[in-house]
Amino acid sequence: MANFTATVDSPVGRFGVSGAEAGVTQILLPSDRPRASAGRAPAPVAEAARQLTAYLLGERRGFDLPLAEVDATPFQRDVWDALREIPYGEVRTYAEVAALVGRPLAARAVGNANHHNPWPVVVPCHRVVAANGLGGYGGGDTVKRYLLGLEGVSR
Repeated sequence: MANFTATVDSPVGRFGVSGAEAGVTQILLPSDRPRASAGRAPAPVAEAARQLTAYLLGERRGFDLPLAEVDATPFQRDVWDALREIPYGEVRTYAEVAALVGRPLAARAVGNANHHNPWPVVVPCHRVVAANGLGGYGGGDTVKRYLLGLEGVSR
């Protein structure tokens, strides 16, 4: 079955939620220019759009969603699991996440795993920052600053 995409508007642009009955396959950032599918969203996609809307309104701090299986390396999965442990309103550096996954010299690899995270915001790669500043973000600095600001983090 093909993925269905629902969209969610925010002050920094339109986000997208893609998936099927098996779960959410991807969160699309405004820079991805998501377009809504026609028809009725599968339940996991509709729920993800509802939770993402509540998060962007400051009414939700976390997500409880079925995420679909995606191709990933064990290291990527370890990093994504570590990201889910970073509390709302807090940040970690790339080096701190590398240490958390048992690879203290792999800060750049953590950045690469973040870049391949199919569920940004839900798996909060925006909470990972450089030791001396904001660090990169696939959705751009404006979106990263917005998400961090929404959580009360100034960077």
